[in-house]
Amino acid sequence: MHPTHKMCHGRTRRRRSHHALRAAKPAVCPNCGSAKQPHAACPNCGYVRPGLSLKTSEEE
Repeated sequence: MHPTHKMCHGRTRRRRSHHALRAAKPAVCPNCGSAKQPHAACPNCGYVRPGLSLKTSEEE
């Protein structure tokens, strides 16, 4: 590598400052009110959308 292509630590770290992961914000299930992942079935009651629900391990 040539010295002209070397990048200082500060410039590299400033470029990577936007690479941090963000925590997923939980959504509230409209059926039972518990916290769930957004765009996913509720782990408590299995609610997905009106007219559709998945079987949970408690129901089986």
